[in-house]
Amino acid sequence: MTIQCDIVTQERSVFSDQVDYVSLPGTEGLMGILPNHASLLTALAFGEVMVRNKGDEQFFAIGGGYAEVQPDRVTILADSAEHAGDIDLERAEKARSRAEKAMKEGVPEDAARYAQIETALRRAQIRIDVGVRRSSRRRRRQLNVPDLGGEEEL
Repeated sequence: MTIQCDIVTQERSVFSDQVDYVSLPGTEGLMGILPNHASLLTALAFGEVMVRNKGDEQFFAIGGGYAEVQPDRVTILADSAEHAGDIDLERAEKARSRAEKAMKEGVPEDAARYAQIETALRRAQIRIDVGVRRSSRRRRRQLNVPDLGGEEEL
């Protein structure tokens, strides 16, 4: 039995497929969604979404949003979303550096501008975390090295 999972942003559809399991970063913690889950609507935090289908796992960095869960469908409406394999770590590092520099220059008096800088920093950090963690796992698989749960670099 599977459940339809759609991950979308304002700009595009990031993922759409039938899956066995979805893990979401809820504002109150991680949530696991299986087929026939009770209906719910929840806010999402910055974090990692994992979808599993027949043992194959895919990971996405999301920048908050909402998820609607129905017994046969999970719809993730993300403020930003990117597949782990598509994350440009160099670009994410530069974005984090720019945001950190803006924060160090002093808190802007404009609350909206401060929120933009803070959001940019959080988004860059989650992209880096997911990209680094998942790229090292891909590297282990390519080299046929067992994944023992650690995320150390080879």
